[in-house]
Amino acid sequence: MADTDAHPITVAIERRIDPTRTAEATSWMQAGTDLATAFPGFLGSGWVRAGEDSDLWYMLYRFRDITTLEEWESSPQRQWWLDSGRPFAREERSERRTGIEGWFDAPHGSILEAATVTDAGTQPIQQPVPPAPPRWKQAVTIWVGFFPTNLLASWLLGFIPGFAEVPLVLRVLATTLMLTPVMTYAVLPWVTRMLQPWLQRPRRSRKAQP
Repeated sequence: MADTDAHPITVAIERRIDPTRTAEATSWMQAGTDLATAFPGFLGSGWVRAGEDSDLWYMLYRFRDITTLEEWESSPQRQWWLDSGRPFAREERSERRTGIEGWFDAPHGSILEAATVTDAGTQPIQQPVPPAPPRWKQAVTIWVGFFPTNLLASWLLGFIPGFAEVPLVLRVLATTLMLTPVMTYAVLPWVTRMLQPWLQRPRRSRKAQP
């Protein structure tokens, strides 16, 4: 647990929604997001429907670490929200995930916990996890984001009087301290969204030689 405590945790939840109460469910899902936003460690959330005529709805939310996640999940605010949705929303499955692959596709990170919800309670399930993109694609994606970001930062820092005379080690230290959060919270998530079709494109199978 010590290792996962230090990593952001993404929770994926699958629910079945009464199709006659779609408008109510939409407001309910948004209310849950608004409640989570006020909690420490909240990093973002979202929800989608499996299809226009499907009763399957998926929700994702992400917290800084396991401690802040559990504070949200055990809070009376979340319990009130869950109770208010029981007449039209039934939870089918939930998973917690973490891992560097989460940058490239959050649902494909390492599974910390998987469960299915039934009348008898919460039961563990077995579910295959699609592989993350190949390492070379991950490397290309990071470079695509890092190169223009570093180039722009180097150009802008050149306008600071005396910066070029600062020792190399200190210049690199300042640059990396500045660019690391920019890459983590802005550039890399945006680049991976733009490249998602390419990142998740299945590998072509080689044709058998005659």
